[in-house]
Amino acid sequence: MRRALAVLIVTGTATAVTVAVAQERLEDRGSWRVSAVHSVHDLPAPDAALPRSPDRLAATLTATTRALRDGLQRWDTAAAAPRDVTYLALHHQRMLRLMRARGRLGDATLDRLPRDVRGEARDTVLGSRHLAEIPRSPGRLPRVRVADAAPAAELRRHYAAAQRRFGVHWSILASVNFVESAFGRVRSASEAGAQGPMQFLPSTWREYGMGGDINDPRDAILAAANYLRRSGARRDLDRALFAYNHSTSYVRAIRRFAARMRADERSFLTYYAWQVFVRTPSGIRRLTGPR
Repeated sequence: MRRALAVLIVTGTATAVTVAVAQERLEDRGSWRVSAVHSVHDLPAPDAALPRSPDRLAATLTATTRALRDGLQRWDTAAAAPRDVTYLALHHQRMLRLMRARGRLGDATLDRLPRDVRGEARDTVLGSRHLAEIPRSPGRLPRVRVADAAPAAELRRHYAAAQRRFGVHWSILASVNFVESAFGRVRSASEAGAQGPMQFLPSTWREYGMGGDINDPRDAILAAANYLRRSGARRDLDRALFAYNHSTSYVRAIRRFAARMRADERSFLTYYAWQVFVRTPSGIRRLTGPR
Protein backbone atom coordinates (compact mmCIF):
# COMPACT_ATOMS: atom_id res chain seq x y z
CA MET A 1 0.00 0.00 0.00
CA ARG A 2 2.74 2.48 1.03
CA ARG A 3 5.62 2.92 3.44
CA ALA A 4 4.66 3.70 7.03
CA LEU A 5 5.17 7.15 8.49
CA ALA A 6 7.86 5.74 10.79
CA VAL A 7 6.70 7.40 13.96
CA LEU A 8 8.90 6.06 16.72
CA ILE A 9 6.41 4.95 19.03
CA VAL A 10 4.32 3.07 18.46
CA THR A 11 -2.80 14.50 29.19
CA GLY A 12 -4.20 14.08 32.55
CA THR A 13 -5.63 15.83 35.55
CA ALA A 14 -3.81 18.58 37.38
CA THR A 15 -4.44 17.15 40.84
CA ALA A 16 -1.89 15.22 42.88
CA VAL A 17 -2.38 11.48 43.08
CA THR A 18 -1.30 8.75 45.46
CA VAL A 19 0.58 5.87 43.88
CA ALA A 20 1.41 2.63 45.64
CA VAL A 21 5.11 2.91 44.81
CA ALA A 22 7.94 5.13 45.94
CA GLN A 23 10.59 6.85 43.84
CA GLU A 24 14.05 6.37 45.28
CA ARG A 25 16.97 8.45 44.04
CA LEU A 26 20.00 6.38 43.05
CA GLU A 27 22.89 8.70 43.78
CA ASP A 28 25.49 6.54 42.03
CA ARG A 29 23.71 6.58 38.67
CA GLY A 30 21.43 9.60 38.95
CA SER A 31 18.42 7.50 37.95
CA TRP A 32 15.01 6.84 39.44
CA ARG A 33 13.89 3.48 40.72
CA VAL A 34 10.41 2.40 41.72
CA SER A 35 11.04 0.72 45.06
CA ALA A 36 8.96 -1.06 47.64
CA VAL A 37 5.35 -0.12 48.23
CA HIS A 38 4.84 3.26 49.88
CA SER A 39 2.25 5.99 49.40
CA VAL A 40 3.77 9.04 47.76
CA HIS A 41 2.55 11.98 45.72
CA ASP A 42 5.39 12.16 43.24
CA LEU A 43 5.63 10.28 39.97
CA PRO A 44 8.65 9.60 37.74
CA ALA A 45 9.76 12.78 36.01
CA PRO A 46 9.22 12.81 32.23
CA ASP A 47 12.98 12.78 31.67
CA ALA A 48 14.01 10.68 34.69
CA ALA A 49 17.26 8.81 34.09
CA LEU A 50 16.70 5.10 33.54
CA PRO A 51 18.54 2.21 35.22
CA ARG A 52 21.27 0.76 33.03
CA SER A 53 21.76 -2.64 34.67
CA PRO A 54 19.43 -5.56 33.86
CA ASP A 55 18.56 -6.20 37.52
CA ARG A 56 17.64 -2.60 38.28
CA LEU A 57 15.85 -2.09 34.97
CA ALA A 58 13.81 -5.26 35.49
CA ALA A 59 12.85 -4.20 39.02
CA THR A 60 11.85 -0.71 37.92
CA LEU A 61 9.91 -1.93 34.89
CA THR A 62 8.08 -4.50 37.03
CA ALA A 63 6.98 -2.01 39.65
CA THR A 64 6.09 0.62 37.05
CA THR A 65 4.02 -1.86 35.02
CA ARG A 66 2.10 -3.02 38.08
CA ALA A 67 1.43 0.54 39.24
CA LEU A 68 0.36 1.48 35.72
CA ARG A 69 -2.09 -1.40 35.60
CA ASP A 70 -3.61 -0.23 38.87
CA GLY A 71 -4.09 3.19 37.29
CA LEU A 72 -5.66 1.69 34.17
CA GLN A 73 -8.37 0.09 36.30
CA ARG A 74 -9.44 3.51 37.60
CA TRP A 75 -9.37 5.26 34.22
CA ASP A 76 -12.64 6.30 32.61
CA THR A 77 -11.50 5.66 29.05
CA ALA A 78 -14.13 7.99 27.62
CA ALA A 79 -11.93 10.78 29.03
CA ALA A 80 -8.24 11.64 28.73
CA ALA A 81 -5.72 9.51 30.58
CA PRO A 82 -5.35 10.56 34.23
CA ARG A 83 -2.12 12.00 35.54
CA ASP A 84 -0.75 8.83 37.12
CA VAL A 85 -1.41 6.81 33.95
CA THR A 86 0.24 9.46 31.78
CA TYR A 87 3.45 9.66 33.82
CA LEU A 88 3.75 5.94 34.50
CA ALA A 89 3.02 5.05 30.87
CA LEU A 90 5.75 7.44 29.70
CA HIS A 91 8.23 5.90 32.15
CA HIS A 92 7.16 2.43 30.97
CA GLN A 93 7.52 3.46 27.31
CA ARG A 94 10.97 4.96 27.79
CA MET A 95 12.25 1.78 29.47
CA LEU A 96 10.93 -0.43 26.69
CA ARG A 97 12.41 1.91 24.07
CA LEU A 98 15.77 1.54 25.82
CA MET A 99 15.38 -2.24 25.79
CA ARG A 100 14.58 -2.18 22.09
CA ALA A 101 17.58 -0.03 21.23
CA ARG A 102 20.12 -1.82 23.45
CA GLY A 103 19.67 -5.43 22.52
CA ARG A 104 21.91 -7.06 25.12
CA LEU A 105 20.50 -4.97 27.94
CA GLY A 106 16.96 -5.56 26.71
CA ASP A 107 17.33 -9.33 26.40
CA ALA A 108 19.00 -9.63 29.80
CA THR A 109 16.24 -7.53 31.36
CA LEU A 110 13.52 -9.66 29.77
CA ASP A 111 15.11 -12.76 31.31
CA ARG A 112 14.80 -11.19 34.77
CA LEU A 113 11.16 -10.10 34.59
CA PRO A 114 8.40 -11.98 36.45
CA ARG A 115 5.80 -13.79 34.40
CA ASP A 116 3.04 -11.20 34.87
CA VAL A 117 5.24 -8.51 33.27
CA ARG A 118 7.42 -10.48 30.86
CA GLY A 119 4.81 -11.24 28.20
CA GLU A 120 3.84 -7.64 27.53
CA ALA A 121 7.44 -6.45 27.69
CA ARG A 122 8.65 -9.20 25.33
CA ASP A 123 5.95 -8.64 22.74
CA THR A 124 6.41 -4.87 22.87
CA VAL A 125 10.20 -4.98 22.57
CA LEU A 126 10.11 -7.52 19.74
CA GLY A 127 7.35 -5.65 17.92
CA SER A 128 9.34 -2.43 18.21
CA ARG A 129 12.47 -4.16 16.92
CA HIS A 130 10.53 -5.37 13.88
CA LEU A 131 9.44 -1.78 13.19
CA ALA A 132 13.04 -0.63 13.47
CA GLU A 133 13.99 -3.14 10.74
CA ILE A 134 11.78 -1.39 8.15
CA PRO A 135 14.04 0.66 5.83
CA ARG A 136 13.41 4.39 6.12
CA SER A 137 12.86 6.48 3.03
CA PRO A 138 15.98 8.45 2.10
CA GLY A 139 16.03 12.22 2.08
CA ARG A 140 14.78 14.92 4.36
CA LEU A 141 12.79 13.86 7.39
CA PRO A 142 9.17 15.06 7.18
CA ARG A 143 7.82 17.54 9.70
CA VAL A 144 5.42 15.79 12.06
CA ARG A 145 2.25 17.48 13.30
CA VAL A 146 0.45 16.09 16.34
CA ALA A 147 -2.91 16.56 18.04
CA ASP A 148 -5.05 14.76 20.60
CA ALA A 149 -6.30 11.29 19.76
CA ALA A 150 -9.96 10.33 19.95
CA PRO A 151 -10.83 8.86 23.37
CA ALA A 152 -9.73 5.26 23.88
CA ALA A 153 -13.30 4.10 24.48
CA GLU A 154 -14.43 5.67 21.19
CA LEU A 155 -11.64 4.00 19.23
CA ARG A 156 -12.44 0.66 20.85
CA ARG A 157 -16.05 0.97 19.66
CA HIS A 158 -14.90 1.74 16.12
CA TYR A 159 -12.61 -1.33 16.08
CA ALA A 160 -15.48 -3.51 17.29
CA ALA A 161 -17.85 -2.13 14.64
CA ALA A 162 -15.28 -2.75 11.91
CA GLN A 163 -14.71 -6.30 13.16
CA ARG A 164 -18.44 -7.04 13.02
CA ARG A 165 -18.77 -5.60 9.52
CA PHE A 166 -15.62 -6.91 7.85
CA GLY A 167 -14.42 -9.80 10.01
CA VAL A 168 -11.00 -8.33 10.83
CA HIS A 169 -10.19 -8.71 14.52
CA TRP A 170 -10.27 -5.50 16.54
CA SER A 171 -6.72 -6.05 17.81
CA ILE A 172 -5.32 -6.02 14.26
CA LEU A 173 -7.05 -2.72 13.54
CA ALA A 174 -5.85 -1.26 16.84
CA SER A 175 -2.31 -2.40 16.06
CA VAL A 176 -2.38 -0.74 12.63
CA ASN A 177 -3.79 2.45 14.20
CA PHE A 178 -1.05 2.35 16.84
CA VAL A 179 1.82 1.83 14.41
CA GLU A 180 0.61 4.14 11.64
CA SER A 181 -0.30 7.23 13.65
CA ALA A 182 -0.04 6.60 17.41
CA PHE A 183 -3.85 6.21 17.47
CA GLY A 184 -4.38 9.34 15.40
CA ARG A 185 -2.06 11.68 17.30
CA VAL A 186 0.15 12.09 14.25
CA ARG A 187 -1.73 14.31 11.78
CA SER A 188 0.91 14.85 9.11
CA ALA A 189 1.23 12.89 5.88
CA SER A 190 3.96 10.30 5.40
CA GLU A 191 6.91 10.68 3.05
CA ALA A 192 4.81 8.91 0.41
CA GLY A 193 1.77 11.12 0.97
CA ALA A 194 -0.33 8.73 3.07
CA GLN A 195 -2.85 10.52 5.28
CA GLY A 196 -5.09 10.06 8.28
CA PRO A 197 -5.07 7.82 11.35
CA MET A 198 -4.71 4.67 9.24
CA GLN A 199 -2.36 6.29 6.67
CA PHE A 200 -4.08 5.87 3.31
CA LEU A 201 -2.81 7.20 0.03
CA PRO A 202 -5.59 9.36 -1.49
CA SER A 203 -5.76 7.05 -4.53
CA THR A 204 -6.25 4.00 -2.29
CA TRP A 205 -8.78 5.87 -0.18
CA ARG A 206 -10.95 6.55 -3.20
CA GLU A 207 -11.28 2.80 -3.73
CA TYR A 208 -11.66 1.65 -0.13
CA GLY A 209 -12.80 4.70 1.86
CA MET A 210 -16.50 4.18 1.04
CA GLY A 211 -17.08 7.92 0.66
CA GLY A 212 -15.84 8.76 4.15
CA ASP A 213 -13.36 11.29 5.50
CA ILE A 214 -9.75 10.09 5.36
CA ASN A 215 -8.99 11.98 8.59
CA ASP A 216 -11.99 10.74 10.57
CA PRO A 217 -11.08 7.89 12.99
CA ARG A 218 -14.28 5.91 12.42
CA ASP A 219 -14.14 6.21 8.63
CA ALA A 220 -10.43 5.38 8.52
CA ILE A 221 -10.77 2.30 10.73
CA LEU A 222 -13.68 0.98 8.66
CA ALA A 223 -11.70 1.63 5.47
CA ALA A 224 -8.68 -0.25 6.82
CA ALA A 225 -10.87 -3.23 7.70
CA ASN A 226 -12.44 -3.04 4.24
CA TYR A 227 -8.99 -2.97 2.61
CA LEU A 228 -7.72 -5.91 4.66
CA ARG A 229 -10.79 -8.02 3.98
CA ARG A 230 -10.67 -7.35 0.25
CA SER A 231 -6.95 -8.20 0.35
CA GLY A 232 -7.84 -11.66 1.68
CA ALA A 233 -7.47 -11.21 5.44
CA ARG A 234 -9.91 -14.01 6.22
CA ARG A 235 -7.84 -16.51 4.25
CA ASP A 236 -4.32 -15.15 4.81
CA LEU A 237 -3.98 -12.25 7.25
CA ASP A 238 -0.22 -11.92 6.79
CA ARG A 239 -0.64 -11.51 3.03
CA ALA A 240 -3.32 -8.86 3.58
CA LEU A 241 -1.10 -6.95 6.00
CA PHE A 242 1.77 -7.16 3.53
CA ALA A 243 -0.51 -5.57 0.93
CA TYR A 244 -1.19 -2.79 3.45
CA ASN A 245 2.54 -2.16 3.87
CA HIS A 246 5.04 -4.07 1.76
CA SER A 247 7.35 -5.21 4.55
CA THR A 248 7.56 -8.54 6.33
CA SER A 249 8.90 -6.67 9.36
CA TYR A 250 5.76 -4.52 9.36
CA VAL A 251 3.60 -7.65 9.27
CA ARG A 252 5.50 -9.17 12.18
CA ALA A 253 5.22 -5.97 14.22
CA ILE A 254 1.47 -5.66 13.65
CA ARG A 255 0.98 -9.30 14.57
CA ARG A 256 3.10 -8.97 17.70
CA PHE A 257 1.30 -5.89 19.06
CA ALA A 258 -2.10 -7.33 18.12
CA ALA A 259 -1.38 -10.62 19.87
CA ARG A 260 -0.45 -8.75 23.01
CA MET A 261 -3.63 -6.63 22.97
CA ARG A 262 -5.73 -9.70 22.26
CA ALA A 263 -4.11 -11.57 25.18
CA ASP A 264 -4.54 -8.66 27.60
CA GLU A 265 -6.67 -5.67 26.62
CA ARG A 266 -4.88 -3.56 29.23
CA SER A 267 -2.02 -3.42 26.72
CA PHE A 268 -4.26 -1.49 24.32
CA LEU A 269 -4.76 1.18 26.99
CA THR A 270 -1.06 1.18 27.82
CA TYR A 271 -0.08 1.73 24.19
CA TYR A 272 -2.79 4.37 23.87
CA ALA A 273 -1.31 6.23 26.86
CA TRP A 274 2.16 6.29 25.28
CA GLN A 275 3.61 9.44 23.73
CA VAL A 276 4.88 10.31 20.24
CA PHE A 277 8.64 10.20 19.64
CA VAL A 278 10.07 11.20 16.28
CA ARG A 279 13.47 11.17 14.61
CA THR A 280 14.85 14.62 13.83
CA PRO A 281 18.17 15.77 12.33
CA SER A 282 19.35 16.51 15.87
CA GLY A 283 18.20 13.22 17.38
CA ILE A 284 15.10 11.64 18.90
CA ARG A 285 12.52 14.10 20.19
CA ARG A 286 9.29 13.58 22.13
CA LEU A 287 6.45 15.70 20.77
CA THR A 288 3.61 14.93 23.18
CA GLY A 289 3.08 14.43 26.89
CA PRO A 290 4.24 16.17 30.07
CA ARG A 291 7.23 18.51 30.12
